[in-house]
Amino acid sequence: MDLFDQFALARHRARAARMAAPGDAPNFLLARVAEDLIDRLSFIKRTFTDAVDLGCHDGTLGRALRSAGIANVVSADASPEMLALAETPRLAVDLARLPFAPASVDLVVSGLALQFVNDLPGTLVQIRHTLRPDGLFLAAVVGGRSLHELREVLLLAETELTGGAAPRIAPMIDVRDFGSLLQRAGFALPVVDSDVANVTYAHPLQLMHDLRAMGAANCLAERPRNFLPRGVLQRAVEIYRDRHAGPDGRIRASFEIITATAWAPHESQQQPLQPGSASVRLADALKPRGGDEG
Repeated sequence: MDLFDQFALARHRARAARMAAPGDAPNFLLARVAEDLIDRLSFIKRTFTDAVDLGCHDGTLGRALRSAGIANVVSADASPEMLALAETPRLAVDLARLPFAPASVDLVVSGLALQFVNDLPGTLVQIRHTLRPDGLFLAAVVGGRSLHELREVLLLAETELTGGAAPRIAPMIDVRDFGSLLQRAGFALPVVDSDVANVTYAHPLQLMHDLRAMGAANCLAERPRNFLPRGVLQRAVEIYRDRHAGPDGRIRASFEIITATAWAPHESQQQPLQPGSASVRLADALKPRGGDEG
């Protein structure tokens, strides 16, 4: 069974596109990711000619790629409303069924979109096939440590007042699992790391507003179809302020960003040695050298 309701996700992202404005505060996370991905790209001594911004949102990452000197960038997204905010050329895509020809581009980037794909392993395989040999995949997704404060307070408030709790915050991928998925998809030389952005808000409701404006409201297939009861919301706000507010009264929210760099296989890349092909025994390598002991 699918974890995410793609129709609900489409509605949420359409609403986010209508709420969007240049320089709007909810765009801060995507802007941070775009800056980081472009910085990583600058250390790679390669010239990329054809790129896809997969799950382009409002085009923030695509514009950064063009500013970095990559002229041919296709903005691809499942949301027509989001695509309207991005620069041309634009392409409507289903992230579960990519329409690109095999070996058609040398760079695929994705900023904060793939965490809502139901069949992420399948999408990763399709991305690898889209890349030319020695092409680069550079992506950032929301990690599992994100919004642990909000998850905690909603669980506590709902359990306290109703005796049970519904799924409100989606589970996200773990950094080690993402690395394993890249290997399973056939990527070469995968490197995965994570960073946590700590954001503060004057009120928990401002955090919830930002999540809606990001298109990141609850789209779990098993989510409750009714609104969160007012009493539960009020109690969650009280617990949030009690447990996760700083001395200045502002509440904290954590966003884990997992970033991956991986390559489509090519014969020029470094290859691991075959088992049994080592020329030095491990025991010999670990022996202390003469004169080194003090």
